[in-house]
This record gives sequence, C-alpha cells and structure tokens, in this order.
Amino acid sequence: MTELQLHSKIARLLNIHINNVTATVELLDEGGTIPFISRYRKEATGSLDEVQVMQVRDEIERLRQLEQRRESILKSIESQNKLTEELKDNIIAAETLSRLEDLYLPYKPKRRTKATIAREKGLEPLALYIFEQKNNLITEEAEKFISDDKGVIGRRGPGRRTRHHRRNDN
Repeated sequence: MTELQLHSKIARLLNIHINNVTATVELLDEGGTIPFISRYRKEATGSLDEVQVMQVRDEIERLRQLEQRRESILKSIESQNKLTEELKDNIIAAETLSRLEDLYLPYKPKRRTKATIAREKGLEPLALYIFEQKNNLITEEAEKFISDDKGVIGRRGPGRRTRHHRRNDN
C-alpha cells in the first residue's frame, strides 16, 4: 500500500479530510510534536486538535508496521515457494497484525534444535528404542544408524575418542 493509500484509509477511519491527514503525517515525520502541530499548524492540519493528531500518529504508525510485516511475510513465504494467489490475496487483505500472523503461522520457519537435526538424520527410531529400555543392546542398535551420507559417524569417529577411551599419554 502506498503512503497516499494509508492516508486515505486513516481519513476514512477518523472521518478527517485526506489533505489534513497528509499534512499532519508530514509534520509528524518532520519531527513535529503533537502539541506544536495542533496549536501552531492549524492552517495545515485543518484545525485538528491534539486528540485527532494523536489518532493520526497512532494509525500511521500501526499501518506502517502492518505494511512492513506484510512485505516480510510475503517474502518469506515466497522464498519457500509456497505462496499461492489465494494466500497472497488473503495476506494483502489482512487488516490487523494478528490476522497476518495467523495466516503466516503454518509457513513460519521452525527453529532447528538438536532434536530436529537428529530427526532429519533419521535418528528418531533409535531415540525411541533407547527410551523404551527393553534391553541393553543399545550399541548394536545404534550401529545400524551409522551413515556417512547423513553425517552420522560412529562412536569413535575420525580421530575422536570419548573421555573413557583416551590413552593415558603421561
């Protein structure tokens, strides 16, 4: 959405003329304070009072944040190659930040924990086997999961020794 469209939306919402909204936003962007704008720039704002100037400020901040988040979400979903026309239309039509986040939730990248990495390497069945504690043949079971292709190396992988298997070099 362009700045002019944002101004138009604020004008409709607050029932203020769009020229007054645009002038107020410009004064706010230039660093003008609410009391200054409402007292000394009445000719530019159409005599908006402090409450109205504050409402314009709050709405422009909210809408700008909403637009920024919308762009971020669209880029993220598009980079995953999961952006459909219907989803794009729904994201563009979203009026609130919570609605945007609800639409984004199924596409939000998950954190990569050690458990996630282990699952990706196919180690979940081994973890379940260990968790069941049916017998003490864990080493034999674990050896079935060793795979250089997946980056799962053996207990004594290349040049690695556990603290129990270190040589005493003293």
